[in-house]
Amino acid sequence: MTAEGKRACVVGSGFGGLALAIRLQAAGVATTVIEGRDRPGGRAYHLREDGFTFDAGPTAIADPAGLRELWELTGHDLALDVELMPVSPVCRLSWPDGTTFDFSADERAVRNEIARISPRDVAGYDALLGYSAIVREEATRLAGMPFLDRKSMAKATPALAKHQAWRSLYSHVARHVRHEKLREALSFHTLAIGGNPLTTSALQALACAPARDGGVWWARGGMNRLVAGMARHFERLGGSVRLNDPAVRIHTIGNRVSEVETRGGWRERFDAVASNADPVHTYRDLLASSHRGRQMARRLAKQRYSPGVFVVHFGIEGSWPGIPHHTVLFGPRFHGLLEDIYDRGVLPADSLIYLHHPTVTDPSLAPEGMSTFHALVPVANMGKLTIDWQQIAPLLEKRILDEVGRRLIPDIHDRIVTKFSCSPRDMALEQNAHLGSAYGPEPLLTQSAFFRAHNRDDVIGNLYLVGAGTHPGAGVPGVVAGARITAGLMLEDLAG
Repeated sequence: MTAEGKRACVVGSGFGGLALAIRLQAAGVATTVIEGRDRPGGRAYHLREDGFTFDAGPTAIADPAGLRELWELTGHDLALDVELMPVSPVCRLSWPDGTTFDFSADERAVRNEIARISPRDVAGYDALLGYSAIVREEATRLAGMPFLDRKSMAKATPALAKHQAWRSLYSHVARHVRHEKLREALSFHTLAIGGNPLTTSALQALACAPARDGGVWWARGGMNRLVAGMARHFERLGGSVRLNDPAVRIHTIGNRVSEVETRGGWRERFDAVASNADPVHTYRDLLASSHRGRQMARRLAKQRYSPGVFVVHFGIEGSWPGIPHHTVLFGPRFHGLLEDIYDRGVLPADSLIYLHHPTVTDPSLAPEGMSTFHALVPVANMGKLTIDWQQIAPLLEKRILDEVGRRLIPDIHDRIVTKFSCSPRDMALEQNAHLGSAYGPEPLLTQSAFFRAHNRDDVIGNLYLVGAGTHPGAGVPGVVAGARITAGLMLEDLAG
């Protein structure tokens, strides 16, 4: 479908925004991307310090086919701009008592890991795989559909009921697997899309979860090189990117978007506008002068938002071949920790640490003989946890590094060459993330599909959304799939 001769604007250059812009430009729509920072990426921004490269956002590519499609639309090849490197194991899980579990793309190896921990759970795991395959197929189908009205939600209800979508992923896992560590291992990944494993629907979790069968990949030079490659491909097709000039207003005339204005005074008229920004920021700030903007901002602010994250980036002396690309360090609690983060809104003394070590796959991210890491912990968002992050950050940073040192790198503090941290406050200030949430609305069944901010606004007919805050949700596979949905709606409207 083409809409040549039309003009569109995409506000924000995260993965979802760039994927949408590529699709529009490939269809002949003259598209402009507006980015407030000095380079594209949105939450996939990156920093370079003392010779180390630190990616601030996603740390793996779980659906390369969805990305390749963006190049194939115009007969190009992703490899022209991005070199993908396999990551193995996919992830290592570690508990305080020394138990470890390695996920890999080899299902036989995963079964062996399960048998090593709990032989009686192998049969249950096989049964779980059968359920997951059926549900993943349905979840993928629903994740590819726009949910713009109640009728579309009603059509999906039989499938939701059939697959018991009201049950959490953890409860589905627990029906088949008895060992608590394996229950945690097979359900924790919902945290990567902002979901509590104890409450996130298995259907929603599987729609956005990475599939192990295709493996996990890394872009040589960092995920920032994937961002740069997408931006380069977009410009190759004739698209335009404006940097260092954030959008401050989306103007409307009646129930139509008319123009986009930036802080620097640039102002242009477009046939359609899509926002890759946080939905609350989009409606509350960019559309502040419209009734619809104020109305939607109030409605969206009432939703339940996913946690924030606290991240410590650090570069250290030495190479660490024994520490995989991805490691999850579980703490002494699982259920209680999640309740502290999602419900009680306290900062617990223990934590679940996601440790990213990209130089084990790609040494180019650090000076020779050194390594790049970041350690991420989920924390309650600023609506639940009202603390002074500037005061707490150094204390939490030390606590996290102490734990990584205790379990993996004994002399970590002596080896650190450079370090810095990022808190929910930073995400709120730098990326306009509502309440400092890292993933937008929590992916509950009651906040999914039709109940999430729609890919096309119900009232302003030429305003669209893309990214973590809209359907189907957070994560690179989710926002790239969402860009396909939003592009389809936009092209249909523009061609009409």
